Amino acid sequence: MTISLILDVVTGALLLGGCVLVISGGVGLLRFPDFYSRTHAASLTDTAGAGLVILGLLLQADGPESVIRLVLIMFFMMLTGPTAAHALAQAARRDGERAVLDGRAAEGPADGPAADGPAADDEGRP
Repeated sequence: MTISLILDVVTGALLLGGCVLVISGGVGLLRFPDFYSRTHAASLTDTAGAGLVILGLLLQADGPESVIRLVLIMFFMMLTGPTAAHALAQAARRDGERAVLDGRAAEGPADGPAADGPAADDEGRP
């Protein structure tokens, strides 16, 4: 068994794992009941799946330029994916979007415009 064959097998496994994660995120996006769980499924599996795909591509990179580009892409994806999901969830919370628990919308006061006018930010400013 040569090193090249081992790298090919590991690359294939990483690419397959990344594809499975991305597809499962898509299924979660279609199947989950509310905005928050859909956002969670999409962001988590997208970040992990893309990370596995890029790791698989790193094993097949043919020069330092390609390695640097792939590492930068992975760094920015790991930074921006969770940040975007957090910003989306924060915006939805401020707009009064409620989570669905056991098939019903969550009880309690909504802190968005749907309940009492414009939402306040974390320091109480409207």
